[in-house]
Amino acid sequence: MNNGNKETSCVKEILKVILLLQQNACGDNCIDSCDRPVLGNGTNCLVCNTRPVMVYTCCGNGTPWSMPISRDITTSDDPTQVSSVFRVEKLDGNCCTFRVLAPNPDTTSLNPYVTTNSLFTMDLDCLCVCRCLSDTYVDCM
Repeated sequence: MNNGNKETSCVKEILKVILLLQQNACGDNCIDSCDRPVLGNGTNCLVCNTRPVMVYTCCGNGTPWSMPISRDITTSDDPTQVSSVFRVEKLDGNCCTFRVLAPNPDTTSLNPYVTTNSLFTMDLDCLCVCRCLSDTYVDCM
């Protein structure tokens, strides 16, 4: 909750850190939290460029927000055509643009997600929880 101050939001501050880290992805030291200072798990792993997140709205009853994995999909009735995993792409004031990440269809890949052409912008006043997933590499970012 932001107590009426639209510029102060813990979710917004975490998303700012994630965006900055993704823009400058590198490093070899991490602690296990959303705003840990670097992406990746250490010097023995591939360079990570994405900190995937799941977001929850204030009135979502504990269900993660989900969006279609393609701009061409107009319905979210098919669970294989939606995702609840996103990449922070842009912060503008109190709005955040997210890219939808889809499960990687190549089950032999070490990378769990692939990029999509599906983006959405959300008012951060609507968010109450940001859940960070393990840092990863997403091709074409």
